[in-house]
Amino acid sequence: MRHAYMGGQMKRLRESHGLTQAALARALELSPSYLNQIERNQRPLTLAVLQKLDQQFGAEAQPFHDAGDSRLASRLRAALADQGAQISTAELHELADNSPGLAKLILDMRRRLRNATERADLLAEQISGQPDPPAAPTGFEAVRDYFYTRRNHIAELDHHAERLGDLMPVTGRAEALATYLQDRHGIRIEAQTGPGTLRRFDAGRRVLHVAAHLSESQRFFQMGTQLALLEEAQSIERICAESRLSDDALPLLRIGLANYYAGALILPYRQFLTAAEAERYDIEVLSRRFDIGFETTCHRLSTLQRPGAEGVPFFFIRVDRAGNISKRQSATDFHFSRFGGSCPLWSIYEAFSRPGEILTQLAQMPDGRRYLWVARTVTHGGGRYGAAVKNFAVALGCDIAHAERLVYADGLEPNRPEAATPIGPGCKLCERESCPQRAFPMIGRPTEADPQRSSFAPYSPLGDSSLR
Repeated sequence: MRHAYMGGQMKRLRESHGLTQAALARALELSPSYLNQIERNQRPLTLAVLQKLDQQFGAEAQPFHDAGDSRLASRLRAALADQGAQISTAELHELADNSPGLAKLILDMRRRLRNATERADLLAEQISGQPDPPAAPTGFEAVRDYFYTRRNHIAELDHHAERLGDLMPVTGRAEALATYLQDRHGIRIEAQTGPGTLRRFDAGRRVLHVAAHLSESQRFFQMGTQLALLEEAQSIERICAESRLSDDALPLLRIGLANYYAGALILPYRQFLTAAEAERYDIEVLSRRFDIGFETTCHRLSTLQRPGAEGVPFFFIRVDRAGNISKRQSATDFHFSRFGGSCPLWSIYEAFSRPGEILTQLAQMPDGRRYLWVARTVTHGGGRYGAAVKNFAVALGCDIAHAERLVYADGLEPNRPEAATPIGPGCKLCERESCPQRAFPMIGRPTEADPQRSSFAPYSPLGDSSLR
């Protein structure tokens, strides 16, 4: 946890319980003067104090976790950047740490403004007779943000899945789960051939159709998703109700939670975390050990944030060749661009030119933060002649502070700053004026007009190749 000054939040929590400073200090085993200094932002909130807050206040202490990991400040910076606002990093952290409610309101207002602008643009194009652009996937983004703000860890579903997952064998588990569904719910599994969906449940006949071309672990995942919709229905519905997401986002959240349960079922938390630590997070070794795919392994590694039993806090991302992000999960504060584009110097894009090969990269963001990234291509689809094949690149990353825990840091000299590749959050948000790969000027910053100084050329009538 980054040392954060959250005096305002501490004071509001104390007053909401009607406690004096002396009473709260006793509960937290602190001196009254120390607590007074915390509330006056003269001392940061340390990890030791945060743990005592967790013990005393449980879920009410969660906002301190949210503020202390810098992610809210990163989101504020991105939301304000396209408005031309030049807010210092210190000011953003102060707002995020001490007034998270206000910070989240600003983010919500920015989202509403973006949606309103998109609707206005759509109306203008309809009036002008231009083809209708596809609707923005606001529900998808809302669900993605829901998991992001919870560090991609849903504790209740993870615990429930682990209890059953620990009873499943590593080999033959699809058959074991099929037997469980038959014995407990009277559901029969039938293979579904030909094109169509991966999973279809006929509630009237109590038959679950699962695509025949799937591997054992993929069939297990589809059955696990259906099991979640049956056994965890109440938990999922309660989580959906508490999420306060819009009606168009709730179906996506519901299936997202069911998929989360299935992933936790196929890879029980403590089993998988113990193996990951023992193998130094070697993705290929873990994939073989649990008989799962590379992408599934990466995804599960990004969810290991159970309080008191945390794994490495990873970021996980999946992109296609065009740079479209179809999966984005983060257990900490790496900034993923929300305004289009990403950094071409990032290793995830190089992976497409070296299919099937694991690439490693030490990368440094403009704010000086350094990260270790692991990237590789994956393929979806196929399974029969003529079937469509989809190619993606997936990447798993973590802060350089955790690099030594990973086998991928061997030989990379993670403690040497000059070994890191300078990357950014996309040209429109990146401060690196001299980057040779810059495609657009930074939003809110005027484009340099002097050709002797500017690294950004929005248009050349002859093209660069004609000058060589």
